[in-house]
Amino acid sequence: MYKPELLDIICHHRNTAGGSCVVTAFRVLSRFWSGSGLGSGSGLVRVLVRVWSRMFVLVEMVDTVRIPPWSFHRQLNDAISEELNKKLANKVVYNVGLCVCLYDITKLEDSYIFPGDGASHTKVHFRYVVFHPFLDEILVGKIRGCSAEGVHVSLGFFDDIIIPPESLQQPAKFDEAEQVWMWEYETDEGAHDLYMDQGEEIRFRVVDEVFIDTSPSGPSAEKEGPSTALTAPPAGAEDSAQQKEAPYTLIGSVSEPGLGLLSWWNS
Repeated sequence: MYKPELLDIICHHRNTAGGSCVVTAFRVLSRFWSGSGLGSGSGLVRVLVRVWSRMFVLVEMVDTVRIPPWSFHRQLNDAISEELNKKLANKVVYNVGLCVCLYDITKLEDSYIFPGDGASHTKVHFRYVVFHPFLDEILVGKIRGCSAEGVHVSLGFFDDIIIPPESLQQPAKFDEAEQVWMWEYETDEGAHDLYMDQGEEIRFRVVDEVFIDTSPSGPSAEKEGPSTALTAPPAGAEDSAQQKEAPYTLIGSVSEPGLGLLSWWNS
């Protein structure tokens, strides 16, 4: 089941971004959901979708759900809801987005039990809440670090956001010693270095998104050949293979008036 703690983080983010939600109310709802035994938490999810109709979208999906025999005593909808959240919650679906939680089940087809398998198999039509901001949407996050590649931003529940150097307020430079980007802001009194420190809140525009298919692939034809058994792997091949690529990355920009650290424009 989708963790209620994650909803608290999302609620806090929306509130700091200028939303009208009340964080306390969501925390009460999330505690009620976690202790009520509800399969899908549909009431809380509907409130969530209404509040964040821009950042989150509803996606219609179809899947065949396997229910093990020890769950036959439960209501079918509850058992299916739990299995769908186990399978999809906090997972990235290629070209769709980050799955959050089940919204509702729209249709249940007939269930079947196949020979040699005591579980039931049901084709389910459902709608799922997915985090997928639209391009040019304005979001507010926190800086989780800087590198030569740019500024890395987190929303609290999603960390794969980067603002490349060319999309920062210009002129910008990177301090190698401090590992921080700064905006060389020109005034009548001279230039002032405005640092983009870790933990600072930052407002940015979503300008691009990158999906990478990270599903496992089978062995290549070269690995199956007899000659490769006598060939030593290149240096660093194992390390590069172990590096995990983010399946879903947002590219941001702050190269406009009003974007960047909130403290720049509030002071």
